[in-house]
Amino acid sequence: MEEPVVKVERLSHRYSIQWAVRDISFEIPRRGIFGLLGSNGAGKSTTMNIISGVIKQTEGNVYINGIDTRENPVEAKRHIGFLPQKPPLYGDLTVEEYLRHCARLRWMIGRELNEAVEEVMERCGILHFRNRLIKNLSGGYQQRVGIAQAIVHKPDLVIFDEPTNGLDPNQILEVRHLIKSIAEERTVILSTHILTEVQAVCDSIFMIEEGRLVFSGTVEEFDNYITPNSLLVSFIDAPAVESLNHIEGVLGAEELGNGKFRVRFSDAREAADQIVKASAAHDWHLMELRVEKSSLDNVFAELSKKTRK
Repeated sequence: MEEPVVKVERLSHRYSIQWAVRDISFEIPRRGIFGLLGSNGAGKSTTMNIISGVIKQTEGNVYINGIDTRENPVEAKRHIGFLPQKPPLYGDLTVEEYLRHCARLRWMIGRELNEAVEEVMERCGILHFRNRLIKNLSGGYQQRVGIAQAIVHKPDLVIFDEPTNGLDPNQILEVRHLIKSIAEERTVILSTHILTEVQAVCDSIFMIEEGRLVFSGTVEEFDNYITPNSLLVSFIDAPAVESLNHIEGVLGAEELGNGKFRVRFSDAREAADQIVKASAAHDWHLMELRVEKSSLDNVFAELSKKTRK
């Protein structure tokens, strides 16, 4: 079995007397995008900062490619690229000067450094801005420079903290596309509190609330966490909502407009069968009937409640 890129064992961290993270364990395999999800103050940034080596944990162990970050922090960090929420940019340097500086910090020299900087500028779409001062770039291109410094040394693990925060819709799409391309060759951890961001780019999710891990699984499993209890139904010749309420297996119906209804059920198959039969008998001309999945916001709220019980 292939060794995971990240292995976290019983991780806890305390600021003064308050525990920010408590007894978290998980593993992250190679390749793909893994969302570290949680509301503000949930403990996700602390977890991410510990993994990236910015702070040292109070308890527990973190391994990067099997390297203990406590015992060999410098060696572990060789395998990590990190983009904090505010990119660590020097505005008075040009793009190329800054990336060459970042490469030197990663102990790259000579031909290796030159090739790495050229490659990463091309990869991040900033080659034509190589001689532009960073402070004169737009927010989207500054973010690209921030991403470039995180991958210039070709790390196995790249960690992004709120990478699309403050960007306009077009810039968000561009950064998402870039992150997906990076994940084809290495593992990406995306720390965010934005549910749509997770749904758009991530393969799997780790959710932290009140310092504890409350969910670990695929985006699809997260989406289906709450058992659905309603159908979305639409008709060409829509009936009165009272007619749907009287159908066997229907607990209640809500009119949504334009011939559409939300129908709550006790048994999905029974309710669907009876709606189809009623539509055929009364010429309602059924157009759509599907189980309504819980929104990511509802799942997030439900998982957040779980920690308070």
